[in-house]
Amino acid sequence: MNYSIEERHAHRQRESIPVLNAIRRHLDLTDQSQILPKSDFAGVVRYIHGNWPALMSYASTGFVPIDNNAIERLMKQVALGRKNWLFVGNVAAGERGAMLMSLVSSAKRHDLDVWKYVKDVLDQLLAGETDYHKLLPDVWKQSHPEAVRTHRVEERRDKAERKQYDRAKRLLAAKEKRNATA
Repeated sequence: MNYSIEERHAHRQRESIPVLNAIRRHLDLTDQSQILPKSDFAGVVRYIHGNWPALMSYASTGFVPIDNNAIERLMKQVALGRKNWLFVGNVAAGERGAMLMSLVSSAKRHDLDVWKYVKDVLDQLLAGETDYHKLLPDVWKQSHPEAVRTHRVEERRDKAERKQYDRAKRLLAAKEKRNATA
């Protein structure tokens, strides 16, 4: 179920703000002197206090995503490759490596068979192609539907549907729990 920004904002106001307020009340009422300063719980409390404005910005708007998983996955590639990039040889080699990694990353985001895409793009460039726009992954994808990895599209759709179903189930359980205690 895809909400508009206004619907998401209303939903967060209705569902998230009361939960966040309850968490804040609980943290404010917790006797800080009873928490060991180096404990995991103390770290969590400090983290929440330090990031409270960001958490509230999520709840007070409809356009801020609930998580940043997509960006985290992209950054993981950077972190994993960082050690290897120390040995690219020279600046020009580093720039070529960065361009190739950007090309591969874009192909992945567009659910393309990376090997077919990169090979075709390099073949066309070596043959003298100068219309770079048609080599962009989203444009190339339209003229090469056989290279689209449909199972990736289906996996992402199924994952999103599962996430929405699980979230709806949790919301329903929370409402039933509230109604039972009311």
